[in-house]
Amino acid sequence: MPINFRFNAGSSLTIRVALLAVLIAALPTAGRAANNCPWINEATASGILGADAVGSYTDAEPIQPTVCTFIQSSSGLTRTLRIAVIETPDFRSRLSAESKACRTVAAPLKAIGNEAIACSGGDRKDLYAERVVGRVRNQVFTITLSTTRKDDSILTRSELKTRILTAAEQVSGNLF
Repeated sequence: MPINFRFNAGSSLTIRVALLAVLIAALPTAGRAANNCPWINEATASGILGADAVGSYTDAEPIQPTVCTFIQSSSGLTRTLRIAVIETPDFRSRLSAESKACRTVAAPLKAIGNEAIACSGGDRKDLYAERVVGRVRNQVFTITLSTTRKDDSILTRSELKTRILTAAEQVSGNLF
């Protein structure tokens, strides 16, 4: 026996309004990729970068680290916070390898993981960056904070140094 449903004009309008409300509620999340960074969230990264940032997460593969990247772009300027963490039994050689990317003499950092150092990490003449390398147990972490503009009004040379320490405290604390 077939079932007949009849909607009157009032019920049809109610269903349409409900569907529209569901669609509107789903819109803010539809265009965003999931950021599953376990060490820092988008809001904190945005604060470090000085403006709203978009994050991405790449899970670890054999001999490759887990990477969280937060990017803030505006006209002619890109700021990036990149966090890489790898779990390895041979953490000493990994620390040594990661430290070789430093362009300046590394300064030891106290109270940030174990054996942490900070240095200048720009890898091109048009990239101004600071870098922190350290470990927590057998997890080696590398954090790079960079800007593409030498005269960046937010990430000045001194702010790069200050803000990367904030990121390093957050990451190393979450690794414990």
